[in-house]
Amino acid sequence: MTDRQYQQFHFTGRGGEYFRIWIVNVCLSIVTLGIYSAWAKVRRNQYFYRHTLVAGASFDYHGDPKVILKGRAIAFLMFAAYSVVSQFNPAAGVAIFALIMLAMPWLLVRSLRFRLHNTSYRALRFAFHGETGQAYVNLLLWPLLSFLTLGLLWPMAQQRIARYTRDNSAYGDVSFRFEVGVGEYYRVYLMAILIVIANFAAALSVAILLADSGLMPAGVERTALIGAIAGLGMYVGIFVFVYPYVAARMQNLVWNNTSLADHRFVANVKASGLLVIMLGNLLLIVFTLGFYKPFADIRLARYRIEHLNLLAYDSLDQFVAGMQSRTSAAGEEMADMFDFDVAL
Repeated sequence: MTDRQYQQFHFTGRGGEYFRIWIVNVCLSIVTLGIYSAWAKVRRNQYFYRHTLVAGASFDYHGDPKVILKGRAIAFLMFAAYSVVSQFNPAAGVAIFALIMLAMPWLLVRSLRFRLHNTSYRALRFAFHGETGQAYVNLLLWPLLSFLTLGLLWPMAQQRIARYTRDNSAYGDVSFRFEVGVGEYYRVYLMAILIVIANFAAALSVAILLADSGLMPAGVERTALIGAIAGLGMYVGIFVFVYPYVAARMQNLVWNNTSLADHRFVANVKASGLLVIMLGNLLLIVFTLGFYKPFADIRLARYRIEHLNLLAYDSLDQFVAGMQSRTSAAGEEMADMFDFDVAL
């Protein structure tokens, strides 16, 4: 009989430690006009990966900054060409933009291969085996259909993207599985829409009460005041209620339906907990003129990581050891891979 073991993910990063890495990364990226940003990303990823642990072992990141810089150079040249040409010839700019969109799935597949190949756990690397043809369907066609239907197909597009990226990801020679129907995605967004409607109704009611209270400033039209108060209330409500709800539900939805062989993942992120951290981070970043940013990153990472568990069957040590005996840690050839992520 197999024993199920909950292995909670832990994050041991500290704000003070990461602040030193962050401030050096920012300064050197500015001095080198962004060239150092590739090395900055490697340092950042290595810090976060190496401080993320499960079952007593940490992850690691092995990305080559020169390869990352190559991907960023490609991104810069593509969008620079679009920006310059569109200023003088809008039609040619549209053509270049269309070519960028057509190339995007191909670029993203190679970026995914790079990221997973350079991620390891217990000296065994991850991998991505997605085909480019499937990428055009899941990463381009479905988002385009979502745009053309004014977002009505976005939940379906999101489910297809998650299924494509998860089902084609592997740890060693064992593939992940992602099994969830599109209906679960629609339920999340339906609830988000209901929250928006309820929030707008509440904001509108408060606006009408204030407008009719006799406290309206002189020269301000009643309709304009109601619209301004209701709009502001709805905007704040989306940030306070909708975004944390969708972010928490999506993390739980994706991870709770992801498995690796007989091992499953369990996520239990709470929207209220996410809201407290996000709101506190925002206020402190503003009050410190941005210097709280590394501490905010650590707080958010710790909350999201430590609300994730691995439900392991049998011994995780034996599972990993079995794959290590079958799989070379060298993984795939790196010649056709690069990181297309332009963020630090």
